[in-house]
Order: sequence, then C-alpha cells, then structure tokens
Amino acid sequence: MPESNKKWIAFGDVHQSLRFIDLLPDLEEADGVIITGDLTNHSPEGAIEKVWDSVYRRNQNILAQLGNMDRSNVTEFLKEKGANLHCEVRELADGIKTMGVGCSINTPFRTPSEISEDEMAQYLEETHHQLGDYDQLLLVVHDAPFNTKLDVIANGMHVGSKAVRCFIEKHQPDIVLCGHIHESSGVDSLGKSRIFNPGMASGGGYVLVSIENGKLDATLKQI
Repeated sequence: MPESNKKWIAFGDVHQSLRFIDLLPDLEEADGVIITGDLTNHSPEGAIEKVWDSVYRRNQNILAQLGNMDRSNVTEFLKEKGANLHCEVRELADGIKTMGVGCSINTPFRTPSEISEDEMAQYLEETHHQLGDYDQLLLVVHDAPFNTKLDVIANGMHVGSKAVRCFIEKHQPDIVLCGHIHESSGVDSLGKSRIFNPGMASGGGYVLVSIENGKLDATLKQI
C-alpha cells in the first residue's frame, strides 16, 4: 500500500465482547483502530483494561471514546494511553482530520454517561472549533443522528440525537461513524455526509475507513 494510502478498522458498542475483537480480520495490518463508544457495560473494575488489552495486542494505534454505557473512568484511562477521542481532534493524513464526541442524549435507562441535546450541541461545536483548517473530515460520534435509518429502535421510533443531526447538516463532514442504536446498523446520508452505524460489535459489524489517493472513504463490513 502506498504511504499516502491508509486504512482504519472502526467499530463500537463493544460491551466487553472480547470474542468480536479476536475475530476481526486484518486488524494487525490496519493503520489504526477507531472505537465509537460503549467499550464496557457500566465500567466494572478491570473492564476497560481487558478491552484495551484485547485490541492493543493486535494493533497499537487506537483512538476511542466513551459511550453512554461507559463511566468517566474510561475517558481517564484513554487519556492516560494517549488514545482519547471524546472532545478531541486528530489529523489522519495531510488535510484529513477526525473529531469525536461520545456519550448519548438522555435515555429512559439512566445509563452512566448521558447528556442533554444542548450539551451534545455544545460538545460538537467546541470540538469542531479545535479543528482549524481541513479538507476532509471524519466525524466519530456515539449517538446516531435523529430521524435517519440509523436511529430506529424495535418499535419503529426514531430516538437519535437532534443535535448530532443538526451538526452534520451544518458542517457536512465527509464520513460519519456512529453507533448506540444496536438494531439500526446500516448506511445513510445527510447531504454530502455518508453515515455508518456498524451495530453492536457482537453482531460482527465494522467499518473499513480508508484514504486512497487523498480521498477519505468508508465501507460497511461484516465478519
């Protein structure tokens, strides 16, 4: 692969499913790993360390962020490892950047890391402000955008974040990775933005994010 071409393996909603990580193809050959959130289930003692070790032994370049099912100790751990993406930005290649916002909007289940729509909007805009100039953008969010194919629960209701949707419509990131809604894996678009939800990790879904000849792209894959 030419030096200017890169690929990342992206997934989320791990919920401590170490078997999924073991089964992921080509993880060692990837330039890095992106995890969109929910690495654990309420972050019991030792859980984030076990998930981290399972990924790290196969690929040492990891970017990850907390989901609504993770406690703040997950962010602290990821910061110590230099791997936190929540409310941070990174440059993936010349002119191509990524930014992340984890957590989710409020749910009926009172999970550890829920925030209001206003807080979600604030996190997104403040993190976007850190980007400076860029040519292409990969947005990594845990919550799915509202009223898309990617935020529908079993009863047919759309339960995603309106703030995430508004941000995508306003800033038009080239590729968006999301999760949170396990039953709505798939691909959708808002304007020029292509949005990917690989679903719950134990279901075998992941996204191959690539840069080829300077162009950012992504493909939904299945183990």
